[in-house]
Amino acid sequence: MNENLNSTESNPSSTQNISPDSTTNTMFIRPQDEIEKPCGCAAKGQNLTMDKNPNYVYAIGKVSVRFPNMSIEKEIWQASGRKSEDIKGLAKPEVFSKILTDPNNKYIARQLCWILEIENLPTYILIARDLDDIERFANTLRPVPAPDNIDMIIGIRGPIVGPEMCNGLLLPIVIVDHIYSFDRDELIKAIPKAKESSDTQFIKSADALFQHIMQIADNVGSTDEHRAVNYLAVRYDQIYIRTQLMQDRNFSLNGIEVRLSRLAGIRKIVDVILTYEERTSAATEKWFTRVDVTEEFPFLVTPLQQFFER
Repeated sequence: MNENLNSTESNPSSTQNISPDSTTNTMFIRPQDEIEKPCGCAAKGQNLTMDKNPNYVYAIGKVSVRFPNMSIEKEIWQASGRKSEDIKGLAKPEVFSKILTDPNNKYIARQLCWILEIENLPTYILIARDLDDIERFANTLRPVPAPDNIDMIIGIRGPIVGPEMCNGLLLPIVIVDHIYSFDRDELIKAIPKAKESSDTQFIKSADALFQHIMQIADNVGSTDEHRAVNYLAVRYDQIYIRTQLMQDRNFSLNGIEVRLSRLAGIRKIVDVILTYEERTSAATEKWFTRVDVTEEFPFLVTPLQQFFER
């Protein structure tokens, strides 16, 4: 399995560039101009504040860029002129990818507004935690974009910022601790299917499950429930394998429910329950797994197993 389907990985969250204010209940993020201004969408002198109890984000979408002002837009085209021979005949996405992944053009990449779109709607303004992360942002811009391109962001949600920050956009920011990109086809092909299932049918059922998760109402990856489901979608192959095994028994996925686990104490643990319905008798069968969503990086608590109501 690749990185996207490693069900046991968990990492501590970084706190670089965040400092507590002893007089308030607030954590202050240093304005980005104070750290070599990695993104032009952070207005000079603007204080970005976050609660001591941060709102973690684990979201699936697509990264895009906006120009914060006209001068940055003109600068990127001037940079493209310096590489006129290299980009001759290329389409606009290829030009953007080539220019922004060039180490000499980091100064431009740092000043763009990086946006995460979910279901084609601009949802978050992305702020790099570390200067080096801007390269990861730039690498999300594929030379040849495709509908199955996926970007996953993990970070901490901040306030909704004013229109001056990103040329009129009124969106919450996310301080990004990790971002990685993949194609949906790559994700599904990396899942080890059950021996008795055909390749074609498994790909269809896995794709349908992924789409179901993506289209859950208001899934912007900021609630514990949605973070748990998104984590399983990209890190836990067993939900796909189980769905195919159930389809082989003439069951269809009927819904995904998330409940606070009975095991939850000082930690936040949720049960993610998949309900399957038999196509002829309408009998249901439920399977569930537990996910710990206490901190920024969710992780698996118990493997997928059959669920019985108490």
